[in-house]
Order: sequence, then structure tokens, then C-alpha cells
Amino acid sequence: MKKTVFITGTSSGLGKLTAKYFASQGWNVAATMRTPEKETELTQYENIKIFKLDVTDIAQVNTAVAAAVAAFGKIDVVVNNAGAGTYGALELAKEETIDWQFATNVRGPINVIRAFLPHFRAQKGGKFINISSFMGVTTAVPVGSLYNMSKFALEGLTEGLYYELEPLNISLHLIEQGGSSGNSFVDKVIWNEHPEITDYEAITTRVRQMMQEAKNGPLDDPQTIVDAIYALATGASKQFRTVLSAMGNQLMEMRRSMPIENYLDTVAGWYK
Repeated sequence: MKKTVFITGTSSGLGKLTAKYFASQGWNVAATMRTPEKETELTQYENIKIFKLDVTDIAQVNTAVAAAVAAFGKIDVVVNNAGAGTYGALELAKEETIDWQFATNVRGPINVIRAFLPHFRAQKGGKFINISSFMGVTTAVPVGSLYNMSKFALEGLTEGLYYELEPLNISLHLIEQGGSSGNSFVDKVIWNEHPEITDYEAITTRVRQMMQEAKNGPLDDPQTIVDAIYALATGASKQFRTVLSAMGNQLMEMRRSMPIENYLDTVAGWYK
């Protein structure tokens, strides 16, 4: 019997590439996105079914999960990929932006996980693969407190769930990705700004320039991320936390090698 994967955020970038790759490997794919009516590429695959889903809408999550289970009979793996980011000084963030960041990157995965738990318990097994970032285990970019908060929270959520779900044969895994080509994350960042407050302008400008330079520079091959997801899905890898990208591994090693005060001062010095 074919295995089935449920993937959030498949309208572009990593999510779409992951859906296409799993389909090419013979898996059934439940591909979700907010505007399925605009999709033309994934609709060409016989083993991909598309479902409308905004992960911040609990009713929509429950409907999409029920529809996917009904369509395929069984879901084996869930990839929580949907996510986005806001940058800029915390003081300048709008209330709705703060709530949006948490709703998308934290509450979204919570909504999906909660919707799938009855199904996984009934079939006595399942797997969640949560797409995080190396910014969820270390900090290295100023004016990114809200994004870091959301990814740190996803890390804590996933670790905490391990203890209650492992006895039920439900496994959890984290992918710590970095910047990859074909990803529009930088272009979609919501920036927190205020025309009358300039105290944060210098450091914010440096961060924006850095992001643009990184976007136009050498980026990781997104297929390496897809390969890591697939290895976890098939059981070829059993790692709880998979850190991808040279930068992520270098930052983690640096953080482990010194007191946190030294680490924070070192990173801060990069932006002065």
C-alpha cells in the first residue's frame, strides 16, 4: 500500500519541491495551500491531491485534515512546512504583526498536529516533521526577535511533545534549514517600521542589506532539505534534529564553545 504524506505550504518554494519529490518517489501527497485555485503545476500529478488550508484557521485545518484522510484512507507523515517571518525592532511592530507571527509559525503547527493526533492514535503510529530554522536554536540576526521567538517556540513544542507521543508510536523530528535558492522568504518578510522613530534605522538597514546580499549570493541547494525530509519520512534517518547548511552548523558550534554572554557580544559586533 502506498504511503501518504500531508504537506503544508506547498504553493511555492520548499513546500512545492517537497510535494513533487515525494510524488516522484511513488508517495501519495496531500498538498495544502491557501489558494489552491491558483495552482497549475501540482495539479498535473495523479498522486497529488490539493486541499485548501490556512494553518491559522482551525476550522479550515480540521476540514482539510478530514478531507485528506477521507481521500487517501491513511496519512503516514505530516510535514509542517508553512511559515513566514517578520523583522524589525520589536518596539515598532504592530500588534497584529506580533499575533500573525505567532499564529503562523507556532499556532499553525499546533493546529495541524492537534487535528492529526486522533488519526495517528487510531492507526497506532505516525510521524510529524516540523520545518524550523537554525534561527530556532541560535540567534545571529538583529531585529529578528519575533521570528526567533516563533522558531524557538516550535523547537520547544516539538521537544515537549516527544515525551507524550513517543509511547504512542508517534515520532517527531525537526529540520533546521538555512537560506536556500528558490525560496522567496526574504521578499515576503514583513518589516516593522515607524517614520518618526529612527533609533533602530542603522541596524535595520544593515540587516536588510545583508538579507538582500544573501539572497543574491550562494545559497544552499533546496534539494538537500528535501532529501533530509524524505530520509526522515522513510526512516532512513531517525535524527530528532537535523541541522542543514554550513552557516547553521558553524553558529551552533560557536554557541556551544563559549558562554552565552560572549556569543551575544560576538554576534552583536558583526553589525557595528
